[in-house]
Amino acid sequence: QVQLVESGGGLVQAGGSLRLSCAASGSIFVVNDMGWYRQAPGKQRELVATITSDGTTNYSDSVKGRFTISRDNAKNTVYLEMDSLKPEDTAVYYCYADILRRGILRKYWGQGTQVTVSS
Repeated sequence: QVQLVESGGGLVQAGGSLRLSCAASGSIFVVNDMGWYRQAPGKQRELVATITSDGTTNYSDSVKGRFTISRDNAKNTVYLEMDSLKPEDTAVYYCYADILRRGILRKYWGQGTQVTVSS
């Protein structure tokens, strides 16, 4: 069994910062790409940032230059540093990890964490 546990959401004023964490745990596995999506009320889920196992990153245009994704492979953990937050960043943030386990590659999801940015 594999679990992704998120932490770090909360309420912050516009211009502030938050750091999200997402740790994968469970039986022995190989973690490939990791990343973050978000979903605001009434909107579709949006890809925010991704990072490969060798550290290559990719960002949506809406967060480029403000958010930084990183990972600690030894801890199977991905982070999202969010700076210069805007009210439009308000959403539930979901981490994911593409995990190879028993010969099967599948995407696992975190439980979601609320980020609220007040104006």
